[in-house]
Amino acid sequence: MAVRVQSAAFDPGAELAGFAPGRQDIGAVVSFTGVVRDTHGDLDHMLIEHYPGMTETAIEAIADQAVARWALVDVLVIHRYGALAPGAPIMMVATAAGHRAEAFAAADFLMDYLKSRAPFWKKEVTGSGAEWVAAKETDEQALKRW
Repeated sequence: MAVRVQSAAFDPGAELAGFAPGRQDIGAVVSFTGVVRDTHGDLDHMLIEHYPGMTETAIEAIADQAVARWALVDVLVIHRYGALAPGAPIMMVATAAGHRAEAFAAADFLMDYLKSRAPFWKKEVTGSGAEWVAAKETDEQALKRW
């Protein structure tokens, strides 16, 4: 299991290629990469802040829950912080399991957690100002599934 909170860019393809190498007990690998979305066409960048140490510990705890709940063979979570341009990868989740149902469910669970509970604060910066991104009711509803 690996959890990385970093400012540096990452290559999702390279990360996936290096995920769970040489394992023969895996029947499924599921990955998801989130990118910075420019909803209104005027986003300069997304500023993501976090508390070092606290953030990693919180994500590791939820990843441990996913491993226990779905008998995962491996988990990778990467989440960036700092100023991110539109279209830049912001986060990635990869899960490996003996069967696809476990890999898909665990990846979905981890993504819902990252979206609504991981301790990150996001601010959209445009040419006309900056605004903190508020929690969405749809994200809260998605989390209730688990």
